[in-house]
Amino acid sequence: QVIKCKAAVMWEANKPFSIEEVEVAPPKEHEVRIQIVATGICRSDDHVITGGLVMPFPIILGHEAAGVVESIGQGVTSVKPGDKVIPLFVPQCGKCRSCLSTKGNLCCKNDIGSASGFMSDGTSRFTCKGKVIHHFIGTSTFTEYTVVHESAVAKIDSAAPLEKVCLIGCGFSTGYGAAVQTAKVEPGSTCAVFGLGGVGLSVVMGCKAAGASRIIAIDINSDKFAKAKELGATDCVNPKDFKQPIQEVLIEMTGQGVDYSFEVIGRIETMIAALASCQYNYGVSVIVGVPPAAEKITFDPMLLFTGRSWKGSVFGGWKSKDSVPKLVADYMKKKFVLDPLITHTLPFAKINEGFDLLRTGK
Repeated sequence: QVIKCKAAVMWEANKPFSIEEVEVAPPKEHEVRIQIVATGICRSDDHVITGGLVMPFPIILGHEAAGVVESIGQGVTSVKPGDKVIPLFVPQCGKCRSCLSTKGNLCCKNDIGSASGFMSDGTSRFTCKGKVIHHFIGTSTFTEYTVVHESAVAKIDSAAPLEKVCLIGCGFSTGYGAAVQTAKVEPGSTCAVFGLGGVGLSVVMGCKAAGASRIIAIDINSDKFAKAKELGATDCVNPKDFKQPIQEVLIEMTGQGVDYSFEVIGRIETMIAALASCQYNYGVSVIVGVPPAAEKITFDPMLLFTGRSWKGSVFGGWKSKDSVPKLVADYMKKKFVLDPLITHTLPFAKINEGFDLLRTGK
């Protein structure tokens, strides 16, 4: 059965979302149709609107969500109608080299790099006004119903509050995992976190959980410092308060630089600053923010020659289908908090206001 429902369609770049009635086709073989209950707004969605992340239009964005399975296609065994689930923008097919390796988590079935905007069979499940609407990184959650591949959905605890655990679909897991999984922060270490949005604050939480003794939070918006401290930051630094480059400030604060630095913004300048601010011989810098599409990075190779490591982290390094249910279970056991990451709760019709709040740093 085709479902007609509301969705926020992005018809073209740099325009507001348009709430439209869309048709959502039934799930094909190995696909799952989900009723979305709650979805978060992430800067990566905004990068598509501004052209920083290149995707085909028209498109239904959104990738951080939680919902309930409405129906399943042939051959689906891991979920059934009525199950509470989180869609996964990094799938886990269980068969490709990254899935089989203990070192990686970026399944080859992801649609981040290729950005086809279609399901694995090369077609879409969304139409609106007779036009085909593209999917976004295999999830598309700014809609009342979506269709995902079975490898891109995780069944979670039926008691979990969906309006909170939707953050485990991206922001929280991405930041927390960058610290505990990708960087493997050790007890007693010193960390620097560039950017204190929801993901950056989750990095702070991950550093604290890993036992870091000093966590330096960096943002040009000082309004973010109170919450960073509440979640574990020991120092807060606004680069605007200093004449010299931020990496020099951090080296002065720590002696030789930090053990671990995290760039959680997606800007070339801060990526280089984060690398330069870590210890010259064994410091590790992790890129967490999505890099802008057309830009290239130029830096002094001596920064790496002396021994520093530069790493990237997608979805916090978690193997999604395995890890998301465990992270939800940890949340239910109160091993970490999510409430401080939720600043506003809006009805779906006010999605454009939500993006305004994101863009103004609120």
